Amino acid sequence: MATRVPPMHMLHSARLQLEPQLQAHADEMFDVLSDPAIYRFENQPPVSLAWLQQRFARLENRLSGDGSEWWLNWVLRLRPLRADRSDPPVAHGALIGYAQASLHIGADGRPQAWVAYVLASAHWQQGLATEAVAAMLDELAGPYGVRRALAVFKRDNQRSARLLRRLGFAAPAAADLPPGLALDADEDLLVRGLPV
Repeated sequence: MATRVPPMHMLHSARLQLEPQLQAHADEMFDVLSDPAIYRFENQPPVSLAWLQQRFARLENRLSGDGSEWWLNWVLRLRPLRADRSDPPVAHGALIGYAQASLHIGADGRPQAWVAYVLASAHWQQGLATEAVAAMLDELAGPYGVRRALAVFKRDNQRSARLLRRLGFAAPAAADLPPGLALDADEDLLVRGLPV
């Protein structure tokens, strides 16, 4: 991977604007990420606003310390409905979550991305996470040249499993497993090829 990450772009779906995540988003995202329902299956809420600000500042670099991974993170903002569809979209809605991809070179020598997403529970079951991940996958396949997306999730998290399958993810064949991958006993991996 190159040691300089290409600039990230703002992305759009029908109801969302995906903004490249910056340290400045931490204040608003702290409230979003403090929703306890998000952590039913894994992880924990941020320990403090200062901690989240530091994390976002580190991720804003978009590059791992050893240069082997690109960190692409977008925050998800609801787009206000427009009365006149000819008006340009405005982005003054609330932040409701994030979508992220960690890119590195796969065993086949091509870019691949480990993807993840989090949505505040008040916005579940509305198709918003599907919109966000679909928009991110399109971007990854375009400027970043990603040819394969992978997602690990807790097996009991059937909402995530359904979302990923709707987007074309499937269980990989044994020969397609990433080298050295060690899943926990309660985890599953789904994979999707992205178009050239």
